[in-house]
Amino acid sequence: MASTNGKNNGHDPELLTFPCKIDIKALGHQSSRFEALVHEIVSRHTEPGDLLAISRRESRGGKYVAVTVTIQSRSRAQLDAIYQALSDCKDVLMAL
Repeated sequence: MASTNGKNNGHDPELLTFPCKIDIKALGHQSSRFEALVHEIVSRHTEPGDLLAISRRESRGGKYVAVTVTIQSRSRAQLDAIYQALSDCKDVLMAL
C-alpha cells in the first residue's frame, strides 16, 4: 500500500501500488458469448501478457454468469478505463 505520510489533504490516499495484480469481475446474463465479450473489453486496455487469467462461474439457477479476469494493472487510469468500458456495455449488469 502507498504511504500517505499521515496526511489526507482532502484527497483519498492511493490504495494500490502500481503495477499490481488485480481481479476484475463482470456479471451478466448467461450466454455463450459473455466470457469472450468481457475478455475483449479488458484486452482493449491491457498490454500483451498483462491478462493473467480468466474464469467464469454460473449462478446457482444458471441465469447469470460472473467472469473474473486477473490482470497486471499498470495504473489507476487503466483500471478506471476498464471499469468504464465494462459499465458502458449493455450486456454487463455489474462490474466489480
